[in-house]
Amino acid sequence: MKMSLLEETKKILRAYGIRPRKRLGQNFLVDGEILDKMISYASVCRDDVVLEIGAGLGFLTERLADVSGRVIAVEVDPKLFKILSHRLRNRKNVDVLMEDILRIKTLAFDKVVSVPPYSISSPLLFWLLKRDFRCAVLTFQEEFSRRLAAPPGTEDYGRLSVAVYYHSDVELLDRIPKELFWPTPKVNSTIVRLKPRKPPFHVDEEEEFFSFIRAVFTQRNKKLKNAVAVFLSGSTFSREDLICLANTIPFCGRRVRELAPEELALAFSYLRRELGSMKR
Repeated sequence: MKMSLLEETKKILRAYGIRPRKRLGQNFLVDGEILDKMISYASVCRDDVVLEIGAGLGFLTERLADVSGRVIAVEVDPKLFKILSHRLRNRKNVDVLMEDILRIKTLAFDKVVSVPPYSISSPLLFWLLKRDFRCAVLTFQEEFSRRLAAPPGTEDYGRLSVAVYYHSDVELLDRIPKELFWPTPKVNSTIVRLKPRKPPFHVDEEEEFFSFIRAVFTQRNKKLKNAVAVFLSGSTFSREDLICLANTIPFCGRRVRELAPEELALAFSYLRRELGSMKR
């Protein structure tokens, strides 16, 4: 009788004397149907180089190797890396890297299929959105997933929502009950699919725009004219001039959480243009 993924997970970890590390978000997805479904959602084929982040024990890696041209499996934990290297040693189309994904600067891949550690969800998302790829299918905690697709004015709408909207189309696909992970986490998860696309609006300086977004969303419940104080705090202009400027920004009387990404972009562009004029 074939061993279940849960039984196999426990057996492998026991053989290597490993206990899952909560600090690293090590909760292993032990449902093969969900793993197969993720691969299907990414439409993985032999032409694809697939990145897997947090490869764990290699159950997803093996499935990806069966259908893709090449798999880049990244794992930061040296003990799990040892297991992966041994289990996948005969897989000629798998490269196993012991790396912190957030520290990798250059990496070429077509698609991402992964159950990444939830402890790095936010920085991983921003890392990924700066890369060139065609499709990513990942699992995130349910609450985090809602933030990725949240519309303006909702409780979950924030910096992440704006960043994802700017860079890609996002779909929340299947809900994964927490019982399908081991050890069982406290919350359920969601399969998310990201497909990069051309930004739906233009800003002159993307990095500066997202610094603006990060700053104003620290004051998401305040009116925009008050929230921009965080972004303007390093300015050399007088307090009076900055207050005057803040009161002329488009949508200045509306709360940050109510503003659509396009409206925030208009406010940023106006602010940047006026600050440039004040310097001349």
